[in-house]
Amino acid sequence: MNYRYLGRSGLKISELSFGAWVTFGTQIGEDVAYACMKEAYDAGVNFFDNAEVYANGEAEKIMGVVIKKAGWRRTDLILSTKIFWGGEGPNDRGLSRKHIFEGTNAALKRLQTDYVDLIFCHRPDFHTPVEETVWAMNLVIQQGKALYWGTSEWSAERIRHAYEFAIKEHLIPPLMEQPQYNMFEREKMEREFLPLFKEIGLGTTTWSPLASGILTGKYNDVIPEGSRLSLKGYDFLRKRFEEAKAKGVIEKVKKLSVLASDLGISLPELAIAWLLKNPNVSTVITGASKPEQVKQNMNSEKAVPKLTEEVMEKIEEILENKPEQIPDFREF
Repeated sequence: MNYRYLGRSGLKISELSFGAWVTFGTQIGEDVAYACMKEAYDAGVNFFDNAEVYANGEAEKIMGVVIKKAGWRRTDLILSTKIFWGGEGPNDRGLSRKHIFEGTNAALKRLQTDYVDLIFCHRPDFHTPVEETVWAMNLVIQQGKALYWGTSEWSAERIRHAYEFAIKEHLIPPLMEQPQYNMFEREKMEREFLPLFKEIGLGTTTWSPLASGILTGKYNDVIPEGSRLSLKGYDFLRKRFEEAKAKGVIEKVKKLSVLASDLGISLPELAIAWLLKNPNVSTVITGASKPEQVKQNMNSEKAVPKLTEEVMEKIEEILENKPEQIPDFREF
């Protein structure tokens, strides 16, 4: 396993990581979760991602049980949680000082740990001043309940606002962003965040590397029973899939499958290796409902050398979706 620095910090994070979204507490229970996490850990993964909203907290409970059962040293792990959706009460969601404080305490209890290494603002809260959220995150870190904080699916403008306010007030600024990033979701990572990578050293823990399973090829014909697109409560994923299908994405996936086969690798390995080629990716969060899937995902590192400049050009020819770069007007 290769390790990368998380943004402009001294923290080394495995370039492939493992997350609990959708699977833990929804598709799989403790036994399978243990097998999957052990497969990842044995491959060198040190970052395990979670959130208070995943399976309404059940995902954190399962992860906490697995870590205790495995007997792994806490210092060998980088654990995360994300705060925003904690319940149905009027103050159980959002990024107010109250919910960040209470949500963090509840998450730590479920994870059976004294602290998380990374804590994220799971979405922007347009009802809470950014300044209040920055102060609250600073407090959580000062109390030793988290070591670094960041954002998930925030705009570059909002991240910059939080960062500049923190620096001005001598508070701890956000270190990382968790954006969706895959072959069909590229705008933020390859265009919007470029100034932040250069100017503040923003780290990234990217999610949905296989586009919710589309880049596995298993949805090329029908939606398999038991897959995440067939799960109750994930209608938004099915809607996203239907929109992608209507735009010709499935045809592109089929072409990518042929290219992967020609290279002697699987389509998921191709898709994840493609992400690893981006130096602004700190880690790629993978997910799985079977240990065999984890093992295949971990093999993606070995596929990176096969993605030569020529292969990368072939991929671009298939995708036809490279974001337009911000022009350097000095060149005109």
